[in-house]
Amino acid sequence: MTTTKKICIYAAAIALFVAVTLCLQVPVFENYYLCLGYIVMEVCTFAFGALAGILSGSLGVVLYCLLTGGLRGMPGWALGNVVIGIGLGLLFAFVRKMTAGRAAEEVFSEEKKTGKGRAFRLFLWAGAAVIVVALTAAGILGVKSITESLLYAQPFAVRVLKNMNAFIADAAVLLAALPLAAVFGPKLARAEKRERSLHPAK
Repeated sequence: MTTTKKICIYAAAIALFVAVTLCLQVPVFENYYLCLGYIVMEVCTFAFGALAGILSGSLGVVLYCLLTGGLRGMPGWALGNVVIGIGLGLLFAFVRKMTAGRAAEEVFSEEKKTGKGRAFRLFLWAGAAVIVVALTAAGILGVKSITESLLYAQPFAVRVLKNMNAFIADAAVLLAALPLAAVFGPKLARAEKRERSLHPAK
């Protein structure tokens, strides 16, 4: 993949993160909405790797906060998403290796499959769900809370309590997006590979 194409993909991922977060606002707690941009972040990470997730999650948050004026929570949220993006990149690289991409889709398909292969894939994705929750906790309850504790001179425990709603909502979106990442991530990756084979860089 050429550098220009990578930049275009990353820019599109960032723009989609912002657009989805702005346009699809689902209230869950008082003054808090689901960040559905995480769906974009997760799908792009599965398709194009950790850097796509890191950039879409962190720079997407920066642009979203600049557009909405909600800059107070931006530094911690953006840094937290860097951690989540790195973790998702490593997790999905492992999943792609273990499932050869194709099996990742089959876990969530309508096909009736039995035997050890299906059991393994279900076990793999159950483990992935646990890791996603742990990554969200590390990013939101950990990094975001530490950053805000330092910026606003508040006890870490206080920031953890204040970020609990964000953690619950963000973890729910990331978990719900796992099937979408598994289905559409490989499709995007294969589409990019086909396009590259048809138009090889000179």
